[in-house]
Amino acid sequence: MMSVAIDGPGGAGKSTVARELARRFGFVYVDTGAIYRTVGLAAKRAGADPKSSAEMAPLLERIRVELRYEGGEQRMLLDGEDVTGLLRTPELSMYASDVSALPEVRAFLLGMQRQAAERHSVVMDGRDIGTVVLPGAQVKIFLTASKEERARRRYEELRARGESQSYGEVLADMERRDGNDSGRAVAPLRPAEDSVVLDSTGLSVEEVVARIGELIIEKGKG
Repeated sequence: MMSVAIDGPGGAGKSTVARELARRFGFVYVDTGAIYRTVGLAAKRAGADPKSSAEMAPLLERIRVELRYEGGEQRMLLDGEDVTGLLRTPELSMYASDVSALPEVRAFLLGMQRQAAERHSVVMDGRDIGTVVLPGAQVKIFLTASKEERARRRYEELRARGESQSYGEVLADMERRDGNDSGRAVAPLRPAEDSVVLDSTGLSVEEVVARIGELIIEKGKG
């Protein structure tokens, strides 16, 4: 089995690229951002402060987060409810960033993520996959792009879903989350020492997928 770890900031195209790589190579795609968003949703519903260990630790003891696949698509369940369609909002993006800074939350979810890689060949994307979750992954990519390019992509994604957030608001949210993710004490966003840094600014999804695909094929032959 093979593990492909794709890390990087929001809006770099990780999910789109990882999903297409998984499809082409017959791997399982694991969207860890959706997993953290599910915990963020639990915090929101419970009225818990997503930045507080004192409030989140007891909540983690009460909730059940499950990762399932239907027709090759990842589904997230919270206490038995499929919440997949509720997770892609700017508000939950910030909730995910906040809860992901807590060591209790990261420990709570680490086993789920590693278990997926033990059972399948995976393409897993997130912010600490190559550094913490799957340090032994055969292929490690740190995918990035300029903040303006990342904000533009996220703005167009939100607009396609009918969200009314302006480009300026998206850019401000992105800068705030970049700061949270890079500055947190636990598993900060950074490239693994043995990762390939790939700037996707100006590149199409196909071009990025092709470059990473070459690395997967090369490692598969090794």
